[in-house]
Amino acid sequence: MRKISFEAKCEETVLDILLSNNVSKRLIRKLKQTSGGITINGKQVRTIDKVFKGDRITISLDDKKSLESNSKLNVPVLFDCDDLIVFDKPCNMPVHPSIKHQKDTLGNYFSYLCKGISFRPVNRLDKDTSGICAVAKNAFAAKLLQQTLEKTYYAIVCGTINKEGIIDAPIGRVDGSIITRKISDKGQRAVTHYRPIKHSDNGKYTLLKITLETGRTHQIRVHFSHIGYPLAGDDLYGGNCSDINRQALHCKSIRFLHPITGQEIRLDSELPPDMKKLI
Repeated sequence: MRKISFEAKCEETVLDILLSNNVSKRLIRKLKQTSGGITINGKQVRTIDKVFKGDRITISLDDKKSLESNSKLNVPVLFDCDDLIVFDKPCNMPVHPSIKHQKDTLGNYFSYLCKGISFRPVNRLDKDTSGICAVAKNAFAAKLLQQTLEKTYYAIVCGTINKEGIIDAPIGRVDGSIITRKISDKGQRAVTHYRPIKHSDNGKYTLLKITLETGRTHQIRVHFSHIGYPLAGDDLYGGNCSDINRQALHCKSIRFLHPITGQEIRLDSELPPDMKKLI
């Protein structure tokens, strides 16, 4: 059980101090229903109770839902602490279990490393997208990480792109499909920033550095297919699959503020061999 304490700076209510320390209203409701969820010196308190300067309010975060663990998997860990863990996910590994993937996912490996803790990925990657995936170990950390996490992707597209640019085109679901997305006036706004880093010697591919203003499903893949430069290996959106057997997309780096200390953390993942080979 993870316990986090906050010190009162003045006379205020328990609710005030929790809200001022970024504890969400949803989590507060859950803590109120949990025995020992909110305490001062081990004694349960109500959110309407007053506290005074120097008092320390403690919240106890107890997880009861965890996935089946799998000790046979092996995923590199880039960062680990009481509140989060950051993986360097390989391609061909789903993040979440599904009907076809019940024991071979990042979630199953997380449950092996972090027994009894709910799986809360902060940034979700497609099965064949490699790179950095951050997972919160409690609801408090999850909320703060979602607010501060910044991601940079590297993608290899078919063709030659020489100038940086912005793609601002709404994305919606293809009728009759739960997976495939398309550019649609009825979709949600999606904005992608990109800059060319390198071109392959044969002129077939361009390596791009990409940041996102929004986080739509398949956003990078749909946007570059839309402007005529689909990702290499992306058979779903028209990419050339002759040189790589998965979409050439990699979450290269992330930056975030630690949910407890506020320290800035920057992490980087090396471009995988199959993408290096293309350029």
